Amino acid sequence: QAESELFRPKFPKSPAAAMSHRKFERPRHGSLGFLPRKRTRHTFGKIKSFPKDDQSKPPHLTAFMTYKAGMTHIMRDVDRPGSKIHKKEVAEAVTVFESPPMVVVGFVGYVETPRGLRALTSVWAGHLSEECKRRFYKTWCRSKQKAFTKYQKRWSQESSAGNSPMSAEIERAKKYCQVIRAICHTQITKVKIGQKKAHIKEIQVNGGTTAQKVDFVTGLFEKEVKVADVFSQDEMIDVIGATKGKGFHGVVSRWGVTRLVRKSHRGLRKVACIGSWHPARVQFQVPRSGQKGFH
Repeated sequence: QAESELFRPKFPKSPAAAMSHRKFERPRHGSLGFLPRKRTRHTFGKIKSFPKDDQSKPPHLTAFMTYKAGMTHIMRDVDRPGSKIHKKEVAEAVTVFESPPMVVVGFVGYVETPRGLRALTSVWAGHLSEECKRRFYKTWCRSKQKAFTKYQKRWSQESSAGNSPMSAEIERAKKYCQVIRAICHTQITKVKIGQKKAHIKEIQVNGGTTAQKVDFVTGLFEKEVKVADVFSQDEMIDVIGATKGKGFHGVVSRWGVTRLVRKSHRGLRKVACIGSWHPARVQFQVPRSGQKGFH
């Protein structure tokens, strides 16, 4: 028996027994949710999801377009029991937005399918402003500026004949659509930033039945919508937009990794180990230098 014990191969009891372990926990530096960290194509922000629809409420818009004017700070009292700064005054950074009224110029009706939403129909208003039409052209001054002229003519003919313009498309949207989104544009000439081309977005209408939503949007055609009509005082909201571009930066600034020790060879604002021998590639999770900001 002693002889058989001697020549028996000894395997580790479990794979964990053969592996090393780290002594202290360290979460990774930087979020992987914002990869790839490159300059964005959607400079005006993209609404990925709208609030959940509650049909018991009256129809209302769910988003608003603004322009960042700058930043300042405010002094406020903190109401946080248990904290060291409870009932003390603190300075907080705040962003100031310039919010000229938006103009509603149409709506899009969507039907729900197993593969997501599908646009069924769209209806535009009878008159579009020049700053809105500029968005449809790359070079406005060299174009014939014919956008929506035929649509406008058809709209005016139906109105003069005493008919409701685009009534067939409106009834189609009321009958088949589940989601209604208003087409709105900013009044960019009121912001005085040197740009004349308005920004256009689809903004979802929540609340009420589909017919009520369509009537709500068509009632707003060619009318201004103020920010106070969409949001109320002290309401918690999400802000979407591109950050300020900072150019090419290293890993310490871009990912927040720890600097190496003072005497380290060939610099210290680096990642010491960028991966194991195999796989013989640098993995995408490893912090590297590159574009910071304008994401």
